[in-house]
Amino acid sequence: MKQAIVLALISTLAAGPALATLKEGDAAPAFKTQASLAGKEFTFDLAEALKTGPVVLYFYPAAFTKGCTAEAHAFAEASDTFKSMGATVIGMSKDDMETLHKFSVSECGGKFAVGSDADKKIMKAYDAVLLKFLPMSDRTSYVISPDYKIIYTYSAFSPDEHVTNTLAAVKKWRDANPVAAAEATPAPEAAPAAPDAAK
Repeated sequence: MKQAIVLALISTLAAGPALATLKEGDAAPAFKTQASLAGKEFTFDLAEALKTGPVVLYFYPAAFTKGCTAEAHAFAEASDTFKSMGATVIGMSKDDMETLHKFSVSECGGKFAVGSDADKKIMKAYDAVLLKFLPMSDRTSYVISPDYKIIYTYSAFSPDEHVTNTLAAVKKWRDANPVAAAEATPAPEAAPAAPDAAK
């Protein structure tokens, strides 16, 4: 019953636009979290991922809900395109690892990782909490450059444009940074100063 109420509320909110979150040019909070890729658990480290190119970090409310399933399918279908541009995709929700192992296989197709933010520290650091009284994130997508800067942000409850918009942002970054896009980028010395959502 409680889940049905929450899902109904999400559906109602989906009719309108989401509020803005972190802005372009803001420093991306550093974090590490447990994640699942094709049903296998590992530790996702933003700093490590940024060494190979930009990171697409997308927050979604809950695995196996209608909108989140559609969004996962869309990111899975576009995963090869993201990889060809040197980008890493990771989805983030409050779901536990058991749920994410299933979700990463059935809905993500083993194409990209999904991380667990059960304590909501990461979503809070990225200003992506749905509502203060709901223990889940909203639907917000970020593109983070290798120098720890937010270069694109998109927040909307509908899952329709998240993949298209983040792909365009990654392409824009790659076109403007051909050398960085072609080579692995080392983590900048200033990285430890970034706020750490995992603490």
